[in-house]
Amino acid sequence: MKEAERKVVLENVESIIGIYCDGCFLHRQIKQEKGRRQAHRFCISQCTVGEKLKEYGGKLS
Repeated sequence: MKEAERKVVLENVESIIGIYCDGCFLHRQIKQEKGRRQAHRFCISQCTVGEKLKEYGGKLS
């Protein structure tokens, strides 16, 4: 992957995290009830935003 493409992907990831993930109610609630590990697992496997971030991560590898 070219450096310019990588930069665009990273900017997209940062934007998505800033818009959707910072202050997420579901993450905060699950973290309080079940712990940090379960909240992280939810974000990766069940949240649509997390799935999109995972897709971008695959492009970086």
